Order: sequence, then structure tokens, then C-alpha cells
Amino acid sequence: MPTFKRDDVSIYYEEYGSGYPILLFAPGGMRSSIEFWAKSPFDPTKELAATFRVIAMDQRNAGKSSAPISAADGWDTYTGDHIALLDHLRIKQCHLMGGCIGGSYSLGMIKAAPQRVSAAVLQNPIGLSPRNRDLFFAMFDGWAQSLKADRPKLDDASLRQFRDRMYGTDFVFNVSRDFVRSCKTPMMILCGNDDYHPQETSKEIAALASNAELVEHWKSSDVIGATVKRVREFLISHTPKN
Repeated sequence: MPTFKRDDVSIYYEEYGSGYPILLFAPGGMRSSIEFWAKSPFDPTKELAATFRVIAMDQRNAGKSSAPISAADGWDTYTGDHIALLDHLRIKQCHLMGGCIGGSYSLGMIKAAPQRVSAAVLQNPIGLSPRNRDLFFAMFDGWAQSLKADRPKLDDASLRQFRDRMYGTDFVFNVSRDFVRSCKTPMMILCGNDDYHPQETSKEIAALASNAELVEHWKSSDVIGATVKRVREFLISHTPKN
């Protein structure tokens, strides 16, 4: 089982197919891990591996990945893992696909290292709405409590600071509207439609970004085949030729 280690961080990942690389950030909130792709409307580890080198990963402290936890943790901590994994795999540039929380991970990666991202697909991106702050806090708290069973020394005050850094802001939590407005990376937004993935967030990302395509109806059984084809063609069209 491939595991990338740096300091006290251990990141589990899997690879499928060959060709130009796509780094996947799975759905699942704080439990974002490879297994969630099999529960998604379509599984990119299966649907895209015939055309691309697909790299899926368990985020730190989810699935088979582990790491220390501190009050200083936040979105940048995860972005550091993502860039380090690309460095480990000697990948200079790739596509991204992120489901749920993976949409915000993708935007964070584009902000931190825009030259390394050729295109991104954001599936059901998370975002703040008037009705969902408590949902994100509760999701984080449930994840944190499950970790405390094995790590009794985890401090509630530190966890609360970590939680607030993750979900205490607005928009997509990780980056600002001004950043998305300045973003030139080609993006396809597969629109969300529930409390964790508000439709208005998907539409706002697409409206702000200068090079984004919004797909509103994409996940029902009668269109999912066309969606996969559309995603594949979008990624192929933005794959560097050299």
C-alpha cells in the first residue's frame, strides 16, 4: 500500500491508469478518503483511469492517513500535504478534481501553486449559507470526538481553534471571493444542491471566476453518462500538449 511520509505525517494514496495526472480530493468532510468516491454519483478512479493517471488520497487523519493535530492547523496544513505529495511523486503539473470539501481543497491548491494546476473540476463544492454553519461545526466535532477515543490528550480548546479556522469564515471557507475573481485556472463546477453544498455557492464560484463552466444538472441517472463524458472532454481539452 503506497504511503508517503514526512515528519510525523503519513498520507495514504492509490494510483489508477496512466497518462497526464489528476489529483483527487474526495468527498466526506473531515473524513475525506478514497472510499467516498465509490459512494459518489460517479467514481473518477474508475471513469477517468482509461485516459489519465488518477491519484486518490486519504486526507490527514482520515481513512488510512494520520498526522498530529494542533490549534494552528487549518486549510494551509492540508494544502501543504497536497503539494508535498505531488513533490514526492515528482509531478510538476496536474489536473485536480475535488468533491464536497475537495472543492475548497482544490481552490486552496490553485491559490498556493497556480502554476501546478492546469484545470480543476469542483463537484458539489461546500460553502456557507444562512442555514448551515452549525452543520459544519457538528460535522467537525463528530470527527474530532472519534479521534479523541484514541488520542485522549487532544485538547478541546485547540480543536475549537482548528474548527474555527476551517469553518469559521465565509464563502467556500478556504479562499476569498477576491481570489476566485482573480483566478484564471479553467474550472468546471458540478453544481451542488443541498445544505452542505449550496447551489448558490456553485453559482457564485462560476459567476466570479473568469474561466469557469457551470453544470447544473449532472448527477441523475439519465445524465450521469453524459456528465462523465463532459468531464473527461473538459480535462482532455486543458491537458498540456508537451
